[in-house]
Amino acid sequence: MRATCWTGKHSVSVETVPDPQILNSRDAIVKITSTAICGSDLHLYNGFIPTMRKGDILGHEFMGEVVEVGKGVRDLAVDDRVVIPFPIACGVCGACERGLTASCENSNPNAGIAEKLMGHSPAALFGYSHMLGGYPGGQAEYARVPFADFGALKVESDLSDEKVLFLSDIFPTGYMGADMAEVAYGDVVAVWGAGPVGQFAVASAFLLGAERVVVIDRFDDRLELARRHTGAETLNYERVSVPEALKEMTGGRGPDKCIDAVGMEGHHANPALHAYDRAKQATMLETERPHALREAVMTCANGGIVSVIGVYGGFTDKFPMGAFMNRYLTMRAGQCHVHRYMPKLLDHIRHGDIDPSFVITHRMSLEDAAEGYRKFVEKEDDCEKVVLTP
Repeated sequence: MRATCWTGKHSVSVETVPDPQILNSRDAIVKITSTAICGSDLHLYNGFIPTMRKGDILGHEFMGEVVEVGKGVRDLAVDDRVVIPFPIACGVCGACERGLTASCENSNPNAGIAEKLMGHSPAALFGYSHMLGGYPGGQAEYARVPFADFGALKVESDLSDEKVLFLSDIFPTGYMGADMAEVAYGDVVAVWGAGPVGQFAVASAFLLGAERVVVIDRFDDRLELARRHTGAETLNYERVSVPEALKEMTGGRGPDKCIDAVGMEGHHANPALHAYDRAKQATMLETERPHALREAVMTCANGGIVSVIGVYGGFTDKFPMGAFMNRYLTMRAGQCHVHRYMPKLLDHIRHGDIDPSFVITHRMSLEDAAEGYRKFVEKEDDCEKVVLTP
């Protein structure tokens, strides 16, 4: 089969690789009909996630049709149309029973590697380093899906791929950002990052009753997308002081809830501050550029909640702990427990509350994946989201 393979820093290629096989009785093989390049994949592309190996198959946002099932799979059949959540979860461990599927205790065969960096291992992820399982990803023609009887979500044929594909990751991730922030009626919410996850965090905050949502970014096309499709207010941080603007917009209080949808490769308008974190990251004195996180903490209203859904990989510097502690702030963070949110969000799509396809700007063949990565990382042609078709 053909698959998108990581071949080194800033390098991917579409190569012919062996077809996946059933290895466990709870496995299924899925013929992929749509897959996407995620902002998190750019951390792999840019070389910031360790334990990648040349030839690793990328991709964790995918869906398709079941073509084979293991003997232990009872509720899936050949020809079922399914969306696959990006965390691999067993469904029976203590974490899964509590709905914490991104913390599954059984899916990562390389848990020892993750434990050295994180203390405990999270769940394995599709196509996301050997530290997180080493499982081949879904930017391919076929994929093996472990624990398919628990993970795969069946979807109706009357909903197009583009409407349901993002249930695999970015829609639930954005929704969890708003959910962890406990967004409620009347809240003022600020979202850092107008990439696809940030767009869904904005939309989800409105679904949960926010009165106002302000989204912060430096790309005008992304800010316009948020204004047009969600009704959010926008700030371009290269043109205004975000802390001052948010104070003015909220009568001096700051936003009730703040969501960091940026993560480890953040950018700052102040060249000196940006250079500081880039230099420390390049020399591995820290693994993050946490500009958005610092700003969210410093601008959040007293007693507010900071929700972190942007991906971080290791250790950060200059975290404003004094502000965090003295102002009674709460922080929640996590990889998304996608399984928990998929059914609810599928209902929102069915009922017409949201059409997630609004974030798609580029549709390409799987064979053009390398060009898709380049366009996405360079933000060429206002690239917001790339969907690949095998």
